[in-house]
Amino acid sequence: MSAIKIHLEMAEIDAVERYAKSLNVKTEDVAYAALNRLMLIARDPEVAKDISETSQWRHHNLPLWSDSAASVHAYEGKHDAEPEPSRYV
Repeated sequence: MSAIKIHLEMAEIDAVERYAKSLNVKTEDVAYAALNRLMLIARDPEVAKDISETSQWRHHNLPLWSDSAASVHAYEGKHDAEPEPSRYV
């Protein structure tokens, strides 16, 4: 049997593993199902366009479905001494 390796960033694999766990399947099962669905609609020109565009941006950006571990959070960039309103008042 041949193999295809997919290299994912941690934020991507975390999302896939969490989804697989929620379905009680392996991460490989999620990847295979995704590839199966893709190949069933592969003749659609929009699919080819999406694959091409994804190939171009994926080395510089995380997909929308990935965990946002690498993104800047609202609290980052604020000075540590800035007071914040309490939620418990």
